[in-house]
Amino acid sequence: MSSPSISEIETESPPLFNYLMQEIPLEDIRDYASPRRIQSIDFVKGFAIVFIILAHTAMAWLEPNSYYVYGLLYALLDILGPSLFVFLSALSVIFSIKRKEGIVHPKIIRNQVFTRGTVMIIIGMLTNILIIEGGEVKIAIYGWNIITFIGFSQIFSYYILKIKKSWRIIIGIIIILLSPTIRAILYIGKIEGNIFLAILQYIITSPTPHLTLLPWISISFISTIFGEYIYEAMNKGTKNAYIGLFRIFAVWGIIFILIGIFAFYPDTKNFINWKPGWALEWVSETDPLDSSMIGGLSEYPNLRNLLYANQQDFYYLPGMPNFLIRGTSANMFYNQGAALLIISIFFYFIDIKKRSNNLINILIYFGKVSLSLFLIHFFFIPLFFNQFNIPFFLTISLSYIGFLGIFMYIWMEYGKGVGSPEWLMVQFGRIGQKSGEAVKKTTKKMYAKIKKREKVKKMEDFMKKLSGNDDNP
Repeated sequence: MSSPSISEIETESPPLFNYLMQEIPLEDIRDYASPRRIQSIDFVKGFAIVFIILAHTAMAWLEPNSYYVYGLLYALLDILGPSLFVFLSALSVIFSIKRKEGIVHPKIIRNQVFTRGTVMIIIGMLTNILIIEGGEVKIAIYGWNIITFIGFSQIFSYYILKIKKSWRIIIGIIIILLSPTIRAILYIGKIEGNIFLAILQYIITSPTPHLTLLPWISISFISTIFGEYIYEAMNKGTKNAYIGLFRIFAVWGIIFILIGIFAFYPDTKNFINWKPGWALEWVSETDPLDSSMIGGLSEYPNLRNLLYANQQDFYYLPGMPNFLIRGTSANMFYNQGAALLIISIFFYFIDIKKRSNNLINILIYFGKVSLSLFLIHFFFIPLFFNQFNIPFFLTISLSYIGFLGIFMYIWMEYGKGVGSPEWLMVQFGRIGQKSGEAVKKTTKKMYAKIKKREKVKKMEDFMKKLSGNDDNP
């Protein structure tokens, strides 16, 4: 009996359990969703996660008399939170896919993206088990929160990359413009008892409509275009390429911001009446569904910031600009424009001018462990409820962020990141790679068997011809 050849032994993969027990290099954990050579992307991601933590802790820790500050700042600085974080996370998928193309089998790349995306969706749904919204405790396993949406967008972006850039921008803009109308039709259908429209409304909007499928999926179409520009400039590595990238991001950022504020959009279902992005929207203090926007707070929960902002005696705000309300067409243009402009500014100073200091390095590190920071910061929020005024809150919350940074540094540097969300993403990516290798090997074996059968069939046909010739002298 012949022994296996050396080449067969060398290509044989270790069993899955032993494979996962192999130590993961720390750089792989920190850089699993990082462009590595462009530091500003991690800096901005760290910048965004700090504002997300401040927003979440402020909602729980601020005393009621200070809520008006929360409402004002949340509305104005929302561009620094989820929209920026999601935009950057969508960019990271491009780096993960592009740097493996031509080196790793396409099925392995696909499996890694799918497994990581699926795990993030599951984690996101688990964080929905118990949520506090508007002072009410809710249980909603299914819901479009940040983590769930990022997981879905990673999978979706894998297929979007196969579409031409010109078509991506067209599809993205169409989604942005039509989404409020589609959501209004679905909401009215649900109210009127249409089961089919109610199911669609549940899927698209969900019980926690913070980052609804429409129009937020447009980010995947638009961000992948700019992600490819970053990847191309990163491969060239020249100063001219970086300056060109800065100009692309800055110019398009300004254009998108101006479109968000000054362009006119259809008034939800009514395509006859159009209103600008700066038009004021309102919601009743007594009835959350009584609003200038169809669905009120149930469709656009960010309108609650208007109610918070009016909890003061200085000045009554008659409405909230449409471009500041998360989920509107104007807001999607404005937020993505702001994301591009913010990235371009820090890209210029950090990657072109090579500015560096301790604060920049800390935020770069925060960006590399942003997924862990986002998930673990929830654990300590229940320590305080409605206790701090503004100065004391800033002291406590910034100290809390510092503590989380030290905690993550110890976990990563001394605990090798084992058990952290980034570690889990790398592990599940390795499972995807392992299954991809298995598919590849199975395909090769099947191909070898088919070729062997074809050879046997040809040999049988040849023997039949020979026996036929022998029978006919």
